[in-house]
Amino acid sequence: MLPTPYTKFDYDKVYEPSEDSFLLLDCLESELKFLDEKLKGKLSVVCEIGPGSGIVTTFMIQNSIPSLNSSIYLAVDINPWALESTIDTAARNNCKGRYLDTIQCNLTDSLKANEVDLLVFNPPYVPAEEVPQIPESKGEIDNWLDLALLGGKDGMVITNKVLENLDSILSSNGVAYILFCARNKPEVITAEMKKTGNWKIELVETRKAGWEVLSVYRFERQH
Repeated sequence: MLPTPYTKFDYDKVYEPSEDSFLLLDCLESELKFLDEKLKGKLSVVCEIGPGSGIVTTFMIQNSIPSLNSSIYLAVDINPWALESTIDTAARNNCKGRYLDTIQCNLTDSLKANEVDLLVFNPPYVPAEEVPQIPESKGEIDNWLDLALLGGKDGMVITNKVLENLDSILSSNGVAYILFCARNKPEVITAEMKKTGNWKIELVETRKAGWEVLSVYRFERQH
């Protein structure tokens, strides 16, 4: 079993590692062989959208995921506190400076098209009347945290933006791991995407967490 990174930050400012975070870690560990075979022989660009505490990005750096080649790790988040926390978590686990860069941006808006080889996204998936507005200042702590949790209608407003742009985010051989809750209706979403004939989508992990059922799906191009 791969080690879990140690985190310590102000969890009033960023999302505290929880069942969904650990499900993603377990998913990535179970996918080691698949990722090594798919991405071997090239410098990989690994990107996590919304790293929060930084536990997932640090886990990938700490355990060299994917392990058969060198990687550049990008953590992108609109929340400045999440970027600080990611840097802090990487440093606490002796990963600081190991090809990690943090970028403050809205989803992947600041990234070059078709450059991401491995994308990981634990989105704000809780259904809500609307997605919170982006705070005007760093000091609006409660509002930053709401952005990490509330996903609008069906909890899918933010996730849909990523899915709609997946073709321009991933490299030609890229792969994405995206987490859903049952209320997001992931079976319906993935079935519709499969109908296009462009995507191969697999359920990798699922777990009951309290009253919620969480799942992680793998997305790759249908060659």
